[in-house]
Formats: sequence, C-alpha cells, structure tokens
Amino acid sequence: MNIFLIGPMGAGKSTIGRLLSHELKLRFVDSDKVIEELAGADIPWIFDVEGEEGFRDREAKIIDQLSAEDGMVLATGGGAVLRAENRSNLQGRGTVVYLQASVAQQLERTARDKNRPLLQTPDPETVLNTLMEQRHPLYLQVADVVVDTERRNPKAVVTDIMAELRAQQIIK
Repeated sequence: MNIFLIGPMGAGKSTIGRLLSHELKLRFVDSDKVIEELAGADIPWIFDVEGEEGFRDREAKIIDQLSAEDGMVLATGGGAVLRAENRSNLQGRGTVVYLQASVAQQLERTARDKNRPLLQTPDPETVLNTLMEQRHPLYLQVADVVVDTERRNPKAVVTDIMAELRAQQIIK
C-alpha cells in the first residue's frame, strides 16, 4: 500500500506525512528531500542552476522510482502534479490524498522559508494565487481523498485521513 500526499506548499505534507506513516506503520519519504540528497544540493540551488524545468525532470524521475516501490507515505512537492507522467504514476500506484490549504494559510506557513524558490519574489501572494489557479484542478483530478488542513492540528488532519481511508476500504 502507498499513500501519496499532494497539495500546495505549506499545506503540511511533510508534517502530516510523518504522522500518517507512523499511524499506518509505513515508511515516510519526502520526494524533495530525496531530490536534494541525490543532487547533493538544495532545491534553490537546483532551480538557480537548472531552472524549474531541470528540477521538474529530477522530480519526475524520483516520483517514478518511489511510486513503483511499496509500503510508503510519500510527500510530494507542490508542483509534482504539473506533469502528466507524475499524475499517472501517483494515481496508478497508490491512494492520492490532496491536502488543501488556502493561499492565506500558505503565506503564513511559508513566510520565512528561504527553501522555496518560487516564493523568492516581492509579491509571494500573487505567485501563490497563480500557482493555486494552475494546480488546484490537477490536485482534484488525481485525488482519491481531499482533506482540508486550514487552521487545523496535524493530528486532527491525520485522524480525518484515516477515517476516509477506512470509509473507502483502503485500510481496515
């Protein structure tokens, strides 16, 4: 069984993923961390040197490899759904959980995070609004489960995910 977490930056995919993996007794993997480890560099450096396209190439390769494995909770990057191959791999190889968060919540959670190259701009709110317009339909397209994380404790979100996985008979 695989659970793939998708959603915008700041939705809590890594935090919720760790808690969910513990609850399900599955290993937790963060695709962005794997990309950084394999590249020997952080994501802002990859964006600077290779551009977003280069980063997305790396991301697609990692998602293909990881989603083919079994028994994990995988937190993906916010833009993972942009590529059709990623959407197909995630949909076909596990249960996809979309963690929703408003732009206001994303701004609050990412305000001091320098590891988000797309937000290193004078107007991160406009960027987040644009990203949400592009990505929200794609998140909904691939999601088996949609859970709102807005102003919620991560443990409460995990409880909701577990309930939904049981309701859909994905877990007992």
